[in-house]
Amino acid sequence: MLQKFRFQPARRLVVFFIMVGLSLPAICWADDGSDEALYRMLSGIAIGQGDSSLFDRLNSHSINMDWEGAAEAEFVGNLRVLKTSGKGTTDSDARIYLLRKLSGELYILSLPADPSSREAGADSFYAGLDEISGNKMVFTVKTLQATVNGEAYKFAQFTAKPEQMKLDRIFKICIILMLFFVMVGMGMTLTVKEFALIFIKPRGIILGEILQFGLMPFWAMCLGRLLGFHEQYPFIFVGMILITAIPGGVTSNLMTYYAKGDLALSISLTSFSTVMSIVFTPLLLALYCSGLPEITIPVTIVVQTILILVIIPLVVGMAIRGKWQPFAEKATPFFSALGIIALLFLIITGILSNLHAFADTARYGFKFYSTIFSLTLLGMLFGIVFSKLLRINNYQTRAISLETGLRNSALAMTIALLLQDAMGDFYSSMFVTSGLFGLVMYLAGLISILLFKPLLPVSGNGVKSDSGSG
Repeated sequence: MLQKFRFQPARRLVVFFIMVGLSLPAICWADDGSDEALYRMLSGIAIGQGDSSLFDRLNSHSINMDWEGAAEAEFVGNLRVLKTSGKGTTDSDARIYLLRKLSGELYILSLPADPSSREAGADSFYAGLDEISGNKMVFTVKTLQATVNGEAYKFAQFTAKPEQMKLDRIFKICIILMLFFVMVGMGMTLTVKEFALIFIKPRGIILGEILQFGLMPFWAMCLGRLLGFHEQYPFIFVGMILITAIPGGVTSNLMTYYAKGDLALSISLTSFSTVMSIVFTPLLLALYCSGLPEITIPVTIVVQTILILVIIPLVVGMAIRGKWQPFAEKATPFFSALGIIALLFLIITGILSNLHAFADTARYGFKFYSTIFSLTLLGMLFGIVFSKLLRINNYQTRAISLETGLRNSALAMTIALLLQDAMGDFYSSMFVTSGLFGLVMYLAGLISILLFKPLLPVSGNGVKSDSGSG
C-alpha cells in the first residue's frame, strides 16, 4: 500500500511541476495566423451547416488546375477527411480532403481525376488516403492559391508519398505501454477490501463518486459555456469535460497520504471511479460535447481505450496480487516510481512535441490558464463543502476533497493524444488542457494541504478529531 512507498522523489516532482506550470505562459509567442475560420466553415458543412455542394466545386476546380510553376513545400501536418450526407450535391457521399500544417495553415488537397488511384494498394501518391488520415505525417507538395466563387483558397498536390513520422508512432506506443504497466501496478496495490469499503463507509464513497462524475463535469460544462470556450475553442471545452470526467489516480492517494487524510477511503474512491470510468467518461463526453462545432466524439474508441489501458491492466494487477502477494508487495515501489516517470515523460515530451500549440496566445491566454487552475481548486473546495453538509468527519473530508479535485491526468493526456488527430484537434487543445491540469493540480493540492490544518483539524496520528462519522 501507499504507506510503504518512499515519497521523497514525489516531493521533488511536485516542486518540478509547480516550476514548469508557472513557466508555461512564458513560452508562448505571437500567433502566426491560421485558417481557423475556413476550417470551421468546412467542418460545419460536413455536419449539415451550409452548402455541401462547395465540396464538389472545390474538388472539380482542383482537378483542372494548372500546376506549372507552383511552389514546392515540405511540412509536417495532418490529413483530414470531411464527409457530408450529399445534400445539395450529385453524390451520396460528398467529401473533401484537407492538409493542415501544425501551424494551422490549411490546404485543399487536389485529387487525381481517376478515383481508382485513391484506392488502397494503388500505385499512386494518393493510395489509401482514408487510412492515413488522423496521423501526423510529412507531406511533400506543390501549392497554389486560386479563387473559387469569389473566395480565395489554397490548394496542394502531392509530389511524393506521405510518410508517417516514426517518432510520433514510437511516442504513442511508449505512452500506451507505460500507462498499461502503471495501471497494472495500481491493481497490485488493491484487494477486495478496497471495494468492500462501500459497505463500511457508504456516505464517503457515494458522495465522492457523485462529486467526481456528477458535479465536476457539470460545473466544467457550465464554466466552459459561460466563458465561451464551447463556441470559440471547442476542443478546449472538450478537454475541460475530459479532465473532469476522468477517474482519480495515484496522485490523489499520494496527496491524501501527505494530508493525513483517510488513505483507505482515497484508494477505494480511486478504485471505484476507475472501474466506473468505462461507462461515465464516454457518456459524459457525448452528453456535454454533442452539437459543438467541429466536434464528433468517438465514443467507441474512448471505451476501447479505457478498457484496454485501464480496466484490463487493473484486473491483471489484482490477479497478480491475489496469486503472488509477496511479489506484488516487492514490485509495488517499482511501479510507483514508474508512475512518476510516466507522468514526467507524458508532460515533458508532450509539451515539447506540441510547442507549436502555445504559439496561439489568444487561445492559451490568462483566461485559459486561470480556468483550468480553478477546476482543480474548486473541485477540492466542493469536496469540503458537500462533505461538511453531510456531516462527514474531517479525516474523510480531506480524502474526498483531494479525490474530487485531483484526477488521473496521465490517462486524460493519453486519451487526448490518441484521439486528437482523428478528431481534428490539430492545436492539441485537449492534450494541452489535460497536461496543464496535470501540472496545476499539484499546486492546488499543495495549497489545500496547507489549508487543511486550520480548516479540517485531525489528530497527529491521522485519527479524526471531530465527532462526525463516515
